[in-house]
Amino acid sequence: MEQVLLVTGASRGIGAATALLAAAKGYAVAVNYAAQAAAADEVVARIRSQGGKAVAVQADVADEGQVLAMFETIDTQLGRITGLVNNAGVVDVAARVEDMGLARLRRMFDINVLGSIVCAREAIRRMSTRHGGSGGAIVNVSSAASRLGAPGQYVDYAAAKGAIDAFTIGLAKEVAAEGIRVNAVRPGLIETDIHASGGIPDRVKQLAHQVPMQRGGTAEEVAQAIIWLLSAEASYTTMSLIEVSGGR
Repeated sequence: MEQVLLVTGASRGIGAATALLAAAKGYAVAVNYAAQAAAADEVVARIRSQGGKAVAVQADVADEGQVLAMFETIDTQLGRITGLVNNAGVVDVAARVEDMGLARLRRMFDINVLGSIVCAREAIRRMSTRHGGSGGAIVNVSSAASRLGAPGQYVDYAAAKGAIDAFTIGLAKEVAAEGIRVNAVRPGLIETDIHASGGIPDRVKQLAHQVPMQRGGTAEEVAQAIIWLLSAEASYTTMSLIEVSGGR
């Protein structure tokens, strides 16, 4: 049976690295993106050039209608999914909580939390043995911020990732007997574009001294952990939160 994987937010960073590695391992990959079509198409082209199978699928995970349409497209073009990586996420400009507006907070939770839950819901409807599926695996991309708190910068992001941790634990227990494993990775300081979108493009360099390993991580290093959690090699692993943070 072909393994079909959806990676949300896969046009760049950890998502793109995960999509590329998954394809190299034999997965058919749905490369989701919200707005960066050219970047997603480039990831797909790289996969296909190496003999892999991939499609780019647009959807803002904060919009339920777009998520439903995305899953229908994957059903048609790749088949019933067997894996989901909830990677799509955002930060905002560094700020203290007293300066955060409601619109910022809604965006933070709509994308980082509600989007992940809705995507997981649709994946379960296809993977669960209760629904005629053959099982599968979900990996949520959390963050070391969920236990560090990100004071003075991204407390709202840290809170959203804390919600993802709790969701991972509860969902793992809920669907364990239905052939679905649910885990999360908690990346630390990783060299991706997300820091620039938060207004601190050199954040990893600024904070590397706080990491016991004295460096930031790469998207590929996080992808390796994600792919392991998806794989049969992790067949007895569920409800785990794996730190990929260099010891921070």
